Amino acid sequence: MKKFFVFCFAALLFASCSLDDDGANYSFEILPVDSVDIPDEFTLGETYPITVSYLRPSTCHAFKEFYYLKENNERTVAPINYVFESNDCNTLDDELVEETFNFIVTSNGSYIFKFWQGEDTDGEDQYLTIEVPVIE
Repeated sequence: MKKFFVFCFAALLFASCSLDDDGANYSFEILPVDSVDIPDEFTLGETYPITVSYLRPSTCHAFKEFYYLKENNERTVAPINYVFESNDCNTLDDELVEETFNFIVTSNGSYIFKFWQGEDTDGEDQYLTIEVPVIE
């Protein structure tokens, strides 16, 4: 979990970067996961698509990549978005976005996925935790 905070801080350090020569500025924002489409079980050696759904807050948000922390059999996942600085951004209500990554099953036992869902009122990280057993 400490690495998650370090990553968030590092992303904030790069909050204003130029994408190209036209002076477009952007920052990064890690967005909370709404839901996940993940298999009930894995087979060793197979690859599975995992689809993550999250709410896109504005028209200036665009998917960049997944934050993906691997620790033994535990995976922490959250979508990272570009947030472009623009005067013509529109706030979106309930626009659900789906992004998918491929997961390769490389070990026996179970995998525990922790999908970041934001912070509670005390500032504690909240996760959608899903355990997926590996069968042979």
